Amino acid sequence: MNDSALEAAIAPLAAAHPGCSGIHPLPDGLDAFAARMLLARAAERTLDVQYYIWDDDKTGTLLFNALRAAADRGVRVRLLLDDHNTVGLDEKLAELDTHPNLEVRLFNPLRIRRPRWINYLIDFTRVNRRMHNKSFTADAVATIVGGRNVADKYFDATDEIVFADLDVLAVGPVARDVAVDFERYWNSVSACPVHRLIPRLTDARRAELAAQAAELERSPAVAAYVRAVHELASLRQLLQGQLALEWAPVHVLSDDPAKARGRAGRRQQMSFRLDAIVGDSVSSFDLVSAYFVPTARGVEALAQLARRGVAIRILTNSLAATDVAAVHAGYAKRRRPLLRAGIELLEWRLAPQAPRIRKRVGLGSGSGGSAGKSSAASLHAKTFSVDRRSVFIGSFNFDPRSARLNTELGVIIDSPALACRIAAGISEHLAQTAWTVSLSPDGALRWRGERDGRPEQHDVEPQTRLHQRAGVWLLSLLPIEWLL
Repeated sequence: MNDSALEAAIAPLAAAHPGCSGIHPLPDGLDAFAARMLLARAAERTLDVQYYIWDDDKTGTLLFNALRAAADRGVRVRLLLDDHNTVGLDEKLAELDTHPNLEVRLFNPLRIRRPRWINYLIDFTRVNRRMHNKSFTADAVATIVGGRNVADKYFDATDEIVFADLDVLAVGPVARDVAVDFERYWNSVSACPVHRLIPRLTDARRAELAAQAAELERSPAVAAYVRAVHELASLRQLLQGQLALEWAPVHVLSDDPAKARGRAGRRQQMSFRLDAIVGDSVSSFDLVSAYFVPTARGVEALAQLARRGVAIRILTNSLAATDVAAVHAGYAKRRRPLLRAGIELLEWRLAPQAPRIRKRVGLGSGSGGSAGKSSAASLHAKTFSVDRRSVFIGSFNFDPRSARLNTELGVIIDSPALACRIAAGISEHLAQTAWTVSLSPDGALRWRGERDGRPEQHDVEPQTRLHQRAGVWLLSLLPIEWLL
């Protein structure tokens, strides 16, 4: 069998770096979307796609179209979605599944399609769990993993609040490992073929849905975005073997899919391996986590590291920037003990993000064209670096839900160069992008930052109103931390 174009482009590079995989960070939303489109169009044999959220919006429809086009070319396309977030997608998923080369499965399925809330009444323990994994793998030689789901707000394709996030495009052995991991999820008992859950569509309805999807791609609403994707030359360099890649040993970390049924042992869970990696830290630990809920046990573990002399820096969302107030409540009540332990806390501030399309998050500033301005960005990335020598990028939040309820996926990259870039990205323009939280001598919280080059300080959570703060305080009293 002849090599695919992707294999032909990647094979000589991988051969020159035995035991390593090539990594290209994707901190920019447009680049991240373009990379997925590139892989969908370049795939010749297989396309394995696994996501927690897939919205029925511009980018979601464009990627559905790309999967359908790949299947039309004879590519074997498999789409695995967590069923919790497929509201309104039943007919579109059923239409895709009718293609002879495209199969759709739903993970941890909701047996009662309407009304969905009944599933939570009769089977809460199971349906409360989620497949939070995110991966997009072509021909088992190139993959995208990281924090992004599929929706306009992850790809800078909306004028509403967008998510600042981080993925990596990875080629070489790690892509094969992600493909193997996808296989065990696809074949797990929690993955149900969509045709067993959703009635078969009539031919007329299938044709209508396909026509609607094609029409959206031609509409003025998405024309500027689609043009911007086509104009990105850097990612097309992958097929020419010219894309800048960081070559390093890369290890895939993921939960056993049995975790979704509460049947994975401690050593089969991703948090066990992450604990071992963080526990080996001897000098520094830089964490970026959109949803950071350390719990009392986590605070003590971090405090122990700090007492050993480990410099710990944590960047998470401020109350103004978060999209989940309950999660912020789980974090907010742990701020004082973390600060007393000498841990540096930074909170992402809600501020205008411009230019919109070429924003850079965590790895420096970008440049280039823009398709308008967005109002603000909420942090969604999940990454950490240890001792400036290795870095994790994936779907895992440092919270009880990721540790105990959700399945997760990520990669550990043994690259001092990339780890230093992550750490430097946190520091770059820090005063303009985040509040530094501290304790006053009397134990009160303070938030410090800059605006227009001038220092500013707040005695209450900045950019918030009294009812928001009161709501978070009330939520912090509830016994819901295990759900966060």
